[in-house]
Amino acid sequence: MDDRLRDFARRSPNFGVLFQYQPLLSLYGASAEATVFSNPNSSLVQAGQFGEVLAEELVTRMGMRVEGDRQIDRLVALTRAGVLVPEIRRDFDQLRRDRNRAAHAHLFDTTRALTAVRVCYKLGLWFHDAIDGRRSVAEFVPPTDPGDTAQVTDPAELAQLQEALDGHRQALTQARTRLAESSDALEAERKARVEAERLIASAEANKKELLARLEELTTEITGLRTAQQAQYQAAQRQPRRVHEERRDGIIRRAQRPAPLNEVQARARIDEMLRDAGWLVQDRDEVNPQAGQGVAVREFTLATGRADYVLYVDGRIVGVVEAKREGDHLSSAVVQNDRYAAGVAKKHSLAVWRPGEPFAFRYATTGTETYFVNRLDPDARSRGVFSFHRPETVADWMRRADETTEAPTFRAALRRLPVLEANGLRLAQIDAISGLEKSLGEDRPRALIQMATGAGKTFVAVAQTYRLLKFAKARRVLFLVDRNNLGKQALDEFRRFTTPDDGRKFSDIYNVDRLGAAGLQETSSVVICTIQKMYRLLRGEQLVDDEANDEAADSTAYEETYETDDPIEVGYNPRVPIESFDLIVVDECHRSIYGQWRGVLEYFDAHLVGLTATPPPQTLGFFNRNLVSEYTYPQAVADGVNVDFDVVRLHTDLRERGAATIESGTTVRVKDRKTRRQRYQELDDDFTYTTGQIGRSVVAVDEIRAVLTTFRDNWQRWFPGRKELPKTLVFAVGEDHAEDVLAQVKEVFGRGDDFAKKITYKSRQAGEDPDELIRALRTSPKLRVAVTVDMIATGTDVKALECVIFLREVRSAVLFEQMKGRGARTIDPTELQEVTPEADVSVRKDRFVLVDAVGVTDSPLVDAKPLVPAGERQVSLAKLLDKAGTKSISASEAEILAGRLARLNQQLNDDEREQLTQAAGGRTLSEIAGAIVRAVDPDRQERALNDGGRAAARKLVEDAIAPLTGSPELRRLIIEIRRDKDYVFDEFTAVTVTDVEEVPREERAREEIGRWSRLLEDERDRIAAINIALSGPRGVSPGDAYAAMKELCLEIRRPPYAWTPQTLWTYYADLGAAVQSPGGGREAGVPDLISLIRYELGVEAELRPYRETVNERFEGWLLRQEQAGARFSEEQMWWLRAIRDVVASDVGISTGEFNAEPFKGRGGGRGFAHAFSGRDVRDLLDELNRELA
Repeated sequence: MDDRLRDFARRSPNFGVLFQYQPLLSLYGASAEATVFSNPNSSLVQAGQFGEVLAEELVTRMGMRVEGDRQIDRLVALTRAGVLVPEIRRDFDQLRRDRNRAAHAHLFDTTRALTAVRVCYKLGLWFHDAIDGRRSVAEFVPPTDPGDTAQVTDPAELAQLQEALDGHRQALTQARTRLAESSDALEAERKARVEAERLIASAEANKKELLARLEELTTEITGLRTAQQAQYQAAQRQPRRVHEERRDGIIRRAQRPAPLNEVQARARIDEMLRDAGWLVQDRDEVNPQAGQGVAVREFTLATGRADYVLYVDGRIVGVVEAKREGDHLSSAVVQNDRYAAGVAKKHSLAVWRPGEPFAFRYATTGTETYFVNRLDPDARSRGVFSFHRPETVADWMRRADETTEAPTFRAALRRLPVLEANGLRLAQIDAISGLEKSLGEDRPRALIQMATGAGKTFVAVAQTYRLLKFAKARRVLFLVDRNNLGKQALDEFRRFTTPDDGRKFSDIYNVDRLGAAGLQETSSVVICTIQKMYRLLRGEQLVDDEANDEAADSTAYEETYETDDPIEVGYNPRVPIESFDLIVVDECHRSIYGQWRGVLEYFDAHLVGLTATPPPQTLGFFNRNLVSEYTYPQAVADGVNVDFDVVRLHTDLRERGAATIESGTTVRVKDRKTRRQRYQELDDDFTYTTGQIGRSVVAVDEIRAVLTTFRDNWQRWFPGRKELPKTLVFAVGEDHAEDVLAQVKEVFGRGDDFAKKITYKSRQAGEDPDELIRALRTSPKLRVAVTVDMIATGTDVKALECVIFLREVRSAVLFEQMKGRGARTIDPTELQEVTPEADVSVRKDRFVLVDAVGVTDSPLVDAKPLVPAGERQVSLAKLLDKAGTKSISASEAEILAGRLARLNQQLNDDEREQLTQAAGGRTLSEIAGAIVRAVDPDRQERALNDGGRAAARKLVEDAIAPLTGSPELRRLIIEIRRDKDYVFDEFTAVTVTDVEEVPREERAREEIGRWSRLLEDERDRIAAINIALSGPRGVSPGDAYAAMKELCLEIRRPPYAWTPQTLWTYYADLGAAVQSPGGGREAGVPDLISLIRYELGVEAELRPYRETVNERFEGWLLRQEQAGARFSEEQMWWLRAIRDVVASDVGISTGEFNAEPFKGRGGGRGFAHAFSGRDVRDLLDELNRELA
């Protein structure tokens, strides 16, 4: 670039600062400014070119690709990205339109040209602040009077131009005014006027130099523009990679309003104080009794002058430091400290707290305000939207006087009592503990990530109760995703049973949904959507209209939070900033922050986000303060959620991506608004894409084909089931849902009770969507629900076991939420109650995700089950063997965790207890959870960075240690897993070649032979064998029974599949059993003692264990009588009852006396009373020895 051009561009008072970013911005701006009077048409063209270069520079710096080459295309793209707020967009549009007019109609409007140059200056300053991050308080330096150079002959136009110039000069003077640096306002204004005149003179000299060289420089400017356009086109072909945080920072800074100068700031501060309920007074008219809150300007102190001193109830309590925008407010807080140290002695009697004369301190520029409560522990300043109201400050004063140990809410947050478990899951305890630690550290925002179904709302309710009760929080706001979820949240709050006195939450605190009554003073918890809170802040009258709420909810999921422009809020005295102490944002993964964050940042409250799926934007909004992380894999490992299988259905229509109906075909057409149908012959071929399915066209046969395939295969996925598992189908829209519903009933040949459409518009069809959801949860008849968005998030239907996608999903977060509808666990009994013809084997161990549209193939979504499907899966046995030899990789450990988690869902109580004992007290769920945490990519990466490969490997080895150190545990897992597997071979052809009936005796001999070999081969390993041979007397009754029960479980699994009764039957078939257990009973766990002793030759006859105990009991009684003992009827009742327990439990312990039938006779005391004079413990030990 020519040196003269460079010097000229840099010296421009208005545009020189832009040279560092793009020299053409400086050149076009200064050229437009120089020709305002001499050639206004050229000035307008140059200003338009300034706007084009600026837009191109923004697009390039944002790393964006724009469809189209026009300026309007760039502006639309920047607006959609959130870079251009409405005011800035209007300025760009003004430059674009004026340039077009100047190029085509030749405008010679000097005032319009001057305005365009002023707009260029404004946009340049805005761009500089957005890129550089500064807040520049500056003002346009106008040209001097035009004199004879102006192309103006109309006196009226000349007067208009002169008025504009005078206004610009006055604005410049005001911008240079620094009240804080002068003794009074008049002196500050005089200094500013002198400085403004100097800047104007400098600008005039620069302009004259340019005009002298304008013609020779024009050609070089044109060349620079050509080169810049080529660079822009190259950047469009391959946009630069811009870090997400940098892009978000530019957008955030670009959305800020223009800064105020100090004069404007003072006027704005006065307005803010009055809006918040303060009376603003000059120092010479001070009257602290004029109102509850009084703000006194220019209050003289011993060490300086306070911009404002705050009185509440006639006492000095606070101070406000006013600063010009662009100054750092941290320095103002320091100045607050100087004020606090310098209270004049004459004011000391008016101070509320002598030790802290200004307890409540503000520093503000009028657009940015900081506040610090000096009574808080480790007092820290924080940004606030405006000033707190005087009555609020009075409440703070009252609290501080009454509770000196915790004078403020933040002080109370550090003194919360220890959290008791009280039924909370470990993940919920971690979440509450992590949040309370964050609150105690006064971190303004916190994020809780908890997997779908893990109890996020319950955590919020429990936390809210603790803050209301122990920290004396005033009010909590619970923001929900949809109005229907507000109902669920309200029910959750009302149902919550307080852990200390057992009362319901709603019996102690008022919980209200925000409605027509607005914000009520009596509300402790308020529930609403962010849109409804926005309307309240805007002063709109809310209505209690269920239909209106459902209409708002019915908006397509991805569009619910979309607005044309970022949401802006103003101060509302009826909803002051201190209305809430805590705001809980449920389902906070939604994209509400770019456009709706103004609502959240309005309130002076801690923000807590709840989500199962936090995208990067959400983590950023909450300052990456993730206080609790409980992922879906961890929830599956802990048994809180279930895993899933993916079934992909491929159709030729989806593979082609489009279909064509030939012209001349008569098709059925439905009016979407009136739903009237007609038949129409196509004049032309009708081609549609799969993206149009469900929106503008319905592919009936695709729906039918998918549902038919589902009908024909679901029993393979759920063997043994007689009724279709509860199924949720996601449709594209209302019309599509209607078509799907009709096909479900037709394909399955069932009636209206079998399937229902559940959408926000169900009410219009005469059905209550809330009742339909309730039926889906509890009715055995309703098996299929078709929805669009209503059940996509937050709605719990635990019994769902199939989720079918007939719609594409654009959002990975939404997909996770939709997928999560099937992830809930459910108690087997509850599932059996809502599943017709279900037996005790019916339980939910996973759900099936049926993908008919390719949603799981999308790179946007994570559709990987914890146990991945594949043709060559690594067997569980091999994975366990690798864990035993410590040769398992991290990826294999992740697969193993998923297998263990799925097995955990299938265990019964006995099997779970057996594995826990083998693992040394650790449950299978805990082992799986530890492995999931160990192989988490973030933890692995941190360990790798901190300690290298050895540290990362140690995480895995520590997690699998229970498996490595216990061969018995690994063996049990394999055996139990075999018992759960039910494999279908659908490929091997089988032909019956012979039919042979095997005699019962022969099969009995084979099975008893296997039983005998088990007893001989495993005598050292199986504790029950040794106990049976030596007699249960050598161990406690509990241990003896547990050993027999463990053996019972082992022989029940493959390869044996025996029970005590089947073994007894084999002996009976051979005539070896003297008698059967009798009394309608089957052989049970204690009878294993008889079976073992007989088979190993200890007993000559096979008799039921109960008969043996009875015989021993009669022998003991006889010996007692021979020794002279006589027992009363009451004593005989106790002895016979003890005999029966020994017969069923292989012994009796003192704990049995706390249960029936003993409890009804006084328990242990009744036993002692019946045998007074005798040591009942010795008697009990004797009976165990003699009978067991």
